[in-house]
Amino acid sequence: MFKILHIGLGPLGKIIVSDLAMRGIGVITQAVDIDPAIIGKPLSSVVPECGFACTIRSSIAEAVSAAGGVKNFDAALLTTSSDLARCMPSLRELANLGMPVVSTCEELLYPWLRHQNLADELHALCLNSGARMLGTGVNPGFLMDTLPVALTAVCRNVRSVRIARIQDATTRRIPFQQKIGAGLDDAAFAAKVKEGTLRHVGLGESLHFVSRYLGLNVDRWEETIEPVKADRDLSCGLGPIPKGRAAGVRQVAMGWAKGAAPSADPVIQLEFQAAIAQADPRDEINLDADPPIKMIIPGAVHGDVATSAITLNAVPAIINAKPGLHTMATVPMVHFVPR
Repeated sequence: MFKILHIGLGPLGKIIVSDLAMRGIGVITQAVDIDPAIIGKPLSSVVPECGFACTIRSSIAEAVSAAGGVKNFDAALLTTSSDLARCMPSLRELANLGMPVVSTCEELLYPWLRHQNLADELHALCLNSGARMLGTGVNPGFLMDTLPVALTAVCRNVRSVRIARIQDATTRRIPFQQKIGAGLDDAAFAAKVKEGTLRHVGLGESLHFVSRYLGLNVDRWEETIEPVKADRDLSCGLGPIPKGRAAGVRQVAMGWAKGAAPSADPVIQLEFQAAIAQADPRDEINLDADPPIKMIIPGAVHGDVATSAITLNAVPAIINAKPGLHTMATVPMVHFVPR
């Protein structure tokens, strides 16, 4: 069983802790969070179904000391923020400790897009200490990047990629419903988009991951975001949603190959749509390739379940990877880990 240092006990972190115990593939030997209301408490008091008795610590350094040193961990899980800059203090500390790390930080999937300097720094730290680091999740991390790239294993040529993830957010956790703007009027929706707090983080990273590994040479890209309006009165975990208000968000990223004419079709298009009571939810991949490939997952993969699963399933892959900052294309194949 894997001995895990877990950092971050928000809603997703709690799901991961619970799933680790339920699956019987590891144990949280130390846990870290910054919430003063839970620091010093047993982890099992915050996630009762897990049964892990370790005390929640306020820092990585304290947790490592309490465990008797980094040698007493097999890997660390970091589930704190979507923003790489906000995760950097923790990632630096873990890299300097030489630990294998799996993080759900969306920008870490392909950090060279927005944070070239931070990515280079992390890679250098990992090489120096022997650490291995991976950003993953269901999206970004799999459905709109790793999976479509893997499907091209049977292709002799790929001309363009179209991917759509259409989700019914009714059963998703409250923070996700907040992130997609459920219940907001037009002014509030626009204000949150402007301040950067209402968007699916990672769509651009997925686009550039696909471009990089399929050689599609995207050098110009753009992203649009707009509300999905409720066509009737709805309700969700945040409360009622009157007809005409935002039920969710539609976000599209498009990328054009180097030298493409201004009027040319994008070589990659990714559509993310998540809304309360969304009709026809699905994950869909269309490859204009030889041979052409179309794959649809009816109902769409449940994001919370899948994010927890892929985070835990990636632990053996990062343990067995070479030192450095990795992507899902550079670690050993991630797959279901049985009990």
